[in-house]
Amino acid sequence: MIAIAKRLDSVEEYYFSKKLREVNLLKAKGKPILNLGVGSPDLSPPDEVVNALIESLKEDKTHQYQSYQGIPKLRKAISDFYKTHYAVNVNPLTEVLPLMGSKSGIMHISMAFLDKGDQVLIPNPGYPTYSSVTKLLEAEPIYYDLNESNNWFPDIETLKKQDLSKVKLMWINYPHMPTGVKGNKVLFKSLITFAKTNNIIIINDNPYSFILNDTPESILNIEGAKEVCLELNSLSKTFNMAGWRMGMLLGAHDNLIQVLKVISNIDSGMFYGIQQGAIAALKCSERWYLNLNTIYEKRRNLVWELADKLNCTYDKTATGLFVWAKLPPLCKSEEFIEKLLQDNNIFITPGTVFGTNGEGYVRISLCNRTELLEEAIKRV
Repeated sequence: MIAIAKRLDSVEEYYFSKKLREVNLLKAKGKPILNLGVGSPDLSPPDEVVNALIESLKEDKTHQYQSYQGIPKLRKAISDFYKTHYAVNVNPLTEVLPLMGSKSGIMHISMAFLDKGDQVLIPNPGYPTYSSVTKLLEAEPIYYDLNESNNWFPDIETLKKQDLSKVKLMWINYPHMPTGVKGNKVLFKSLITFAKTNNIIIINDNPYSFILNDTPESILNIEGAKEVCLELNSLSKTFNMAGWRMGMLLGAHDNLIQVLKVISNIDSGMFYGIQQGAIAALKCSERWYLNLNTIYEKRRNLVWELADKLNCTYDKTATGLFVWAKLPPLCKSEEFIEKLLQDNNIFITPGTVFGTNGEGYVRISLCNRTELLEEAIKRV
């Protein structure tokens, strides 16, 4: 047998890839499992998005290779979207880079800037892919603590005391997943100053800013941000297009051109129809966001009721696609979710998936119909 690459020794299969096999096996055995763990939107995209894709199939250019930078109309739509919703001006020619999903963007950014032995500041708790990609590239993750007592914000004064000489990148994610806490201008300004002082690129991963949130923020709205910041965004959550794999990266041209070097050697451009669908999505009116959040608000109320039944506490000001719930004292996250799975046939996510600071918490998804959430409440 051919030996596997040593880089795989440092990572495991993605939690949901592995856990959902177990859940599906239970389903195959006849267990009536309710999956409240995964944040995959179950709602449909806007009609105009689907129609734009269908119409595009009639064009000859649809089935050809596409530009590595996306078609000009898509880059312009992204630029207009940022100006309308975030009050951020970006040049569509030089400061916008469409991506095949923001998850792949995490890899592309890391490949562009990290060498073996470089260090990366990663939130704990935070999205596990930041850590796994860092390890795959033989760089070193340096975890910074987020905790409830500090509103899940980084303690910048503590970070300043560390040896940051090998740190190249810092991942942040506001609105934060899994906790749902929103960022603000004060936080972003302090992070930008920190990055400039220590010659670090900050990447804000920002796919949740329109879910149950009336005040979307971008770190690029802060003066001087483009000098040291990049921002990832995605259509997956906002427009129910998770399977379309449509994301974007914004920031200074000098940084984006490095990421483009990686992308242009990995793929051959995004499918034209998806780009046309994305353009239609980005032009949606305010009514789309209002209707979407009306549905999620009803679901969140039911998830809060479920959390109450589980004797959990939670923050009612949090945003996003999940409820981050604190378990009763002395409860361990993984033991709790396993008992719920075995006794009540309900799967939710243990907080430890997102880091050691997730111990004592669970994450419950809003990506389920109200009748399924009502059934979950009955079961407990």
